[in-house]
Amino acid sequence: MEASAYKFGPYRIDAREVFHATPLSYAMVNLRPLLPGHVLVCPKREVKRFTDLSTDETSDLWVTAKEVGVRLEQYHKASSLTFAIQDGPQAGQTVPHVHIHVIPRKKGDFENNDEIYDAIDVKEKELKEKLDLDVERKDRTMEEMSHEANEYRALFS
Repeated sequence: MEASAYKFGPYRIDAREVFHATPLSYAMVNLRPLLPGHVLVCPKREVKRFTDLSTDETSDLWVTAKEVGVRLEQYHKASSLTFAIQDGPQAGQTVPHVHIHVIPRKKGDFENNDEIYDAIDVKEKELKEKLDLDVERKDRTMEEMSHEANEYRALFS
């Protein structure tokens, strides 16, 4: 896809942020990662709720998340993975586009393991506030995200 041909809800995603794509899904680096390797896997079609995905999209999304997770777990020398979906606004979803958080985990990265879900919720809310205010995305520069995406792209070559 050409630069900015990817969509994440109402937002355009620069192709330099995307490091892996299938016919139905794509994986992108995270503007505000909780831990090293925290990425998002999304369906290419803009779908607000998980139940609105077709069977093929659901399968492709999870297979892509699994493949991305396996490679990033090895790359970051992690020992576990967190896969998380916030499905709908009351579940903490702030961007109306289904996405799976894939987060490589290491022992002790959160004192209480389940704190990661609270942290995801906080980061999602902060991101929505930034995007809603149309503030320039400065949490990480495009160069930083592009560099990370290039490293991850090599994992799929």
